[in-house]
Amino acid sequence: MSSSLTRRLIKASAIAAACLINVPAFAGQVEVLHWWTSGGESKSVEELKRLLAAQGHTWRDFAVAGGGGDTAMAVLRQRVLAGNPPAAAQIKGPAIQEWGKLNVLADLDDVATEQKWDAQLPKVVANVMKVNGHYVAAPVNVHRVNWLWINREALRKTGSKVPNTWDEFFSVAEKMKANGIIPVAHGGQSWQEFTTFESVVLGVAGAEFYRRAFVQLDPTALKSNTMASALQTFRRIKDYTDAKAPGRDWNVATGMVIKGEAGMQFMGDWAKGEFLAAGKQPAKDFVCVAAPGTARAFTFNVDSFAMFRLKDPSAVKAQKALAATIMRSDFQQTFNLNKGSIPVGTGVQMDKFDLCAQESAAYFAATAMINTLVPSIAHLMAQPAPIETALREVVAAYWNNDRMTTEEAMIKMVSGVAKAKQPVAAGNAAKAS
Repeated sequence: MSSSLTRRLIKASAIAAACLINVPAFAGQVEVLHWWTSGGESKSVEELKRLLAAQGHTWRDFAVAGGGGDTAMAVLRQRVLAGNPPAAAQIKGPAIQEWGKLNVLADLDDVATEQKWDAQLPKVVANVMKVNGHYVAAPVNVHRVNWLWINREALRKTGSKVPNTWDEFFSVAEKMKANGIIPVAHGGQSWQEFTTFESVVLGVAGAEFYRRAFVQLDPTALKSNTMASALQTFRRIKDYTDAKAPGRDWNVATGMVIKGEAGMQFMGDWAKGEFLAAGKQPAKDFVCVAAPGTARAFTFNVDSFAMFRLKDPSAVKAQKALAATIMRSDFQQTFNLNKGSIPVGTGVQMDKFDLCAQESAAYFAATAMINTLVPSIAHLMAQPAPIETALREVVAAYWNNDRMTTEEAMIKMVSGVAKAKQPVAAGNAAKAS
């Protein structure tokens, strides 16, 4: 072999070795089921992909038509039961526990311990991410649901102040109505009515009663004078909505507040994105305030990725990198700035966030300390889908049928919950046998 050829081979080997040094060992692929495909959510997913790529891992979308609906969950279930699960799927709330019962979720305790998730997360949120005391899902963000959005000009025109109590709210609504402004922009869809209702219950009865009714499903709470008062307050709100509300999408209702056609809207903080996209500024053009009576409480809606058990060591490594990256402060900041939500973990700088987000983050931490941080029943954080559906349908029927009495609504809530529990119990018994 010539000396020149030998030198070329040595040089080539050195280059190859240098390249290998820069490639992480066991680089793997994460297949992820999600439905964040537009706007700020899409930007955030791209950032997550970029951060994983920097660690040598690749991302593959597990696309299912129909987003996060029944079709996606049915396909996911087929894949998992066939022994071919994705690395992660966008699953939240009690649905995580349901998957946990199938013993198919991965243990993330090593990642959680290294990043100190127990110290970063309020216990009530951490518990949602665990099955039998072990982390199996990584939380991405927090939405506060119990917001009231108000057009600042509508307040000025009516000489009104921001309402903090229900009496003040109805007083402001009367003034707006008298001035030709629709007091409450509402989308007549059952989930929107349930979103409003949970804020009313929280505002009328407080966090402890809310937990009894919607977390513990205490029938004496569901059928009580306190619940009757909440239902009656809820129905009063309808008098201040417009006749075109049925079937209206939430963002269309938000648009009414932005334009000044309506004065107020009950909606989670995803509504803020509509205001910001329209060039409106917090405090100057619109007000974000806790729903009446709920200033010292917080209903949370947390998006998360549940991780499934994998066999391929490189895929497991990539999966754990995904979980760790989700909880990194740089990703938490980027994602939530894009989505309009707030970081779920502590230690994220909030100076780049708007005033509404900064207030939300402060109350998220404060309510966790005083035990008034509660899961949203309307957004599948408090109960499995069958129970949420049963309660939501009763609330929607009560809103839309003036002939239904408060007593009838409460009886239907109790019976609806009892019926919704039966298939779950039967299913579990079948699995056990």
